[in-house]
Amino acid sequence: MSSLSYSIPGLVLTDHSLAVPLDWSKPEGETITLFAREVVDPMRKHDDLPCLLFLQGGPGGKSNRPQDGTPPWLDVALKQFRVILMDQRGTGRSSPVEGRHMAAFATAEKGADFLACFRADSIIRDAEHLRKTLYGGRKWSTLGQSYGGFLTLSYLSFAPEALEACYVTGGLPGLTASADDVYARTFPRVKAKTETFYARYPQDVETVARIADLLTQEDVRLPDGDRLSVERFQTLGMDFGMAPCFENLHWLLDEAFTADGVLSDTFLFEVMTRTGFATNPLFAALQETIYAQSGNVSDWAAQRAREVHPEFATDQTPLMFTGEMMFPWMFEDIRCLRPFAAATDALARRRFDAPFYDLARLRDNQVPVAAVVYYDDMYVDAGLSLDTAGRVGNLRAWVTNEYEHDGLRRDPRVLQRLFDMVQRGQQ
Repeated sequence: MSSLSYSIPGLVLTDHSLAVPLDWSKPEGETITLFAREVVDPMRKHDDLPCLLFLQGGPGGKSNRPQDGTPPWLDVALKQFRVILMDQRGTGRSSPVEGRHMAAFATAEKGADFLACFRADSIIRDAEHLRKTLYGGRKWSTLGQSYGGFLTLSYLSFAPEALEACYVTGGLPGLTASADDVYARTFPRVKAKTETFYARYPQDVETVARIADLLTQEDVRLPDGDRLSVERFQTLGMDFGMAPCFENLHWLLDEAFTADGVLSDTFLFEVMTRTGFATNPLFAALQETIYAQSGNVSDWAAQRAREVHPEFATDQTPLMFTGEMMFPWMFEDIRCLRPFAAATDALARRRFDAPFYDLARLRDNQVPVAAVVYYDDMYVDAGLSLDTAGRVGNLRAWVTNEYEHDGLRRDPRVLQRLFDMVQRGQQ
């Protein structure tokens, strides 16, 4: 284990690195590095403050890199906590998984065995090891954004004794929902988001159709050599659940063509970076396995759901964009995902019998939980979230359509309200 403390404007940071088993069922086997960054207000660096563990979204996303005032929720949290920003295993500085690692596996099953070590059960064990090793086993609170909310309910299921209180933003999962259940609900929501986009920017219907026609007729290459297909172009809708989602796409389309009618270098570079998964390949590789539990098999649920929604076909006008959905073709067509192809396919077909959630323990939960459910959330279905809210003891839910999925990131009042909900519940 190693630690390093230093200051940046407005914050005192301590970086921690420690070894954890790759496979927690084989604790004496291969190890990987777990990295966590402790953040504290300089004026309170010597105070005996409680800890708040931030569980970021994903799967496969690293934690925030803090600056003074960024992310905005951090200032709210630092008024009463030391904040722990843990890079989930396989991301950031926690032994990041890249294509070169996946290319080294001799078989698809070996690669799938490796990827299976990066699911929720292992992340929670990492957090517990961190809590016991660095913080003497003191209880701490958690803040779970998006997939971090899924992790929160796993934490409450298997180690509630570790938790003082839990805060969840846009991340109450369906406790028994399969990937098929989720994508049956997702496609209609993404269609509605696309229709809202076109209603706001009707001129973009023609631009999108023009791009799709060009991609169908010509072999258009991105700067990294990948072919830009209509399917890949459609994945730009993945951001439609974040503000200012529509403007981000509109202004990209605004500069799509040069004066002589070819796709601009600016457009092609932006499409490459926005759809290339260079910084988060595990996000794509693990996306559907977050629903694979209690005998569920994901088996490319998004692809199967798409096949029963002809409005998402590549020859439709207006062209529908797709959302947080991973398709088999992506692991063949996208350079950074190709080394993951065989292992991800094997993982998609693997049966996972162990549950992520203990339904009885959650029903009887005594740890205070405050959760915001975004009514129009494109990624986490509000209906499933509200069902879960009614099945978890001591959980208070705030339902709002004021924010998109990233309300926590955009408005510090979101976290303050959750803090107030728990405080009122304890009075």
